[in-house]
Amino acid sequence: MAGDDGPPLRLRSRKACVVGAGMAGLAAARELRREGHAVTVMEQRGDVGGQWLYDPRTDAADLLGAAPAPVRVHSSMYASVRLISPRETMGFSDFQFVPSRHGGGEGGAGDPRRFPDHREVYRYLRDFCDAFGLMDAVRLNTRVVRVAMAPRPPGEGGEPKWAVMSMNVRESEGESDQEEEAAVQEEVFDAVVVANGHYSQPKLPTINGMEQWRRRQLHSHSYRVPDPFRGEVVVLVGCGDSGLDIALDLCGVAREVHLTAKSVEAATTPAMSKMLANHGDLHLRPRVDRLRHDGRVVFADGSSVVADAVIYCTGYAYSFPFLDTGGLVTVDDNRVGPLFEHVFPPALAPSLSFVGVPRKAIAPWLFEAQARWIARVLSGRSSLPPPEEMLRAVEEYNRAREVAGVPKKYSHDIGGVDPSVRTFSCRLLASRISLHSMSNNFFDQEMYEFVAKYTDLPRVEEWKREIILTLLRNVKDDRETFRDRDDDSENVRQSVQRWLAMSAAQGGATD
Repeated sequence: MAGDDGPPLRLRSRKACVVGAGMAGLAAARELRREGHAVTVMEQRGDVGGQWLYDPRTDAADLLGAAPAPVRVHSSMYASVRLISPRETMGFSDFQFVPSRHGGGEGGAGDPRRFPDHREVYRYLRDFCDAFGLMDAVRLNTRVVRVAMAPRPPGEGGEPKWAVMSMNVRESEGESDQEEEAAVQEEVFDAVVVANGHYSQPKLPTINGMEQWRRRQLHSHSYRVPDPFRGEVVVLVGCGDSGLDIALDLCGVAREVHLTAKSVEAATTPAMSKMLANHGDLHLRPRVDRLRHDGRVVFADGSSVVADAVIYCTGYAYSFPFLDTGGLVTVDDNRVGPLFEHVFPPALAPSLSFVGVPRKAIAPWLFEAQARWIARVLSGRSSLPPPEEMLRAVEEYNRAREVAGVPKKYSHDIGGVDPSVRTFSCRLLASRISLHSMSNNFFDQEMYEFVAKYTDLPRVEEWKREIILTLLRNVKDDRETFRDRDDDSENVRQSVQRWLAMSAAQGGATD
């Protein structure tokens, strides 16, 4: 593990602020505390969980999410969400995501399935907080409005400190949070860890006629349940994971569902063919060419349909509206940078860091590794290269991906991406479907290299890799049934039983 050799060090304790109490923020809080740092987590919602804390509200005044950041309703979770990753791969290294034993009440009853619903993840994160005593470090209903370098006294050098400005908010029963009359509070911290997630700020396409189309338009960020679309004709722009999920959610409720893809040929997989055969009200269309003022949606092949609603399932943009670094950290075409190893901005390291920026990664395993590295660098247990070396490494990394044909907007998509495997990587990234982006190399490239280089976390076990590979085969075959198949090998069955036995050791947190 880099930076850990040599004589014993006098470890430093830092006063650290973590922005966000979702999966990444909780990973950061736990690791910072373990290393002896004083931690304050600021969370704008009324509970921990981030996106996994379901919120039925939407912002009716901005269903597209087109207003300047930040969005007024943070959650993008729709009611029917089930995991697309097996729970066996979604736990912290020492607190596995075994089925909860909740009998009801807060968060509802437990969901023991391999691919449970979103409430099971929320319960797991609450149990994680309880098991490691994190709640006393979390300030709920606290929105961070600005993070900037604190002024330095004359003649004082060293690492910058950070002024964090926050205000109290309350979750209303209406359509968005209400800010309290209390004035903005400012505190100074030695370090700030940004862990606010990247599934809140909608990314919208540019389509002719969008601004003039007077019928209902929304981003999937504002979708919750299918009932408002009963009997309507709905067009879904994008057929990634959320597009496919929402299309199936609408089938049988909407009169017609038209799912669009950049390439109909590429989208017509065996799984898609089965979906179309199973649902007569579901149609696959090419990309949308334009929206007409009379409600007609015209597709790239010249065909059209009169629609009642258009839902944009077009992904999310990285957004840090509270962060003021004087231009030292920017977001350009969805590349956050420069970030050394997707974590540290060279010019501001180690006092500013990010957890959870990579996409298509094993969570929370990678978040835990990032947080552990940050905590150890802040304490002095580990060290970073000089800023110029970190910046040079970032530039070389970006150039390698560009040579491999990886678009800038996929800079942080690290699962299944190896710039040395040009054709394979580009084909996978072009699909923009997270499950399809995984590969046999998924476990062997950037994530594993990062974890092995900077932390002492254990590798993902072989039987878990086998589950993933089986999942990839199943999802390509049948999108509607892949979560509920029972086709484990005997090795996986026995390994799962041993894994489930771990629940006894976590009983104190899950009862």
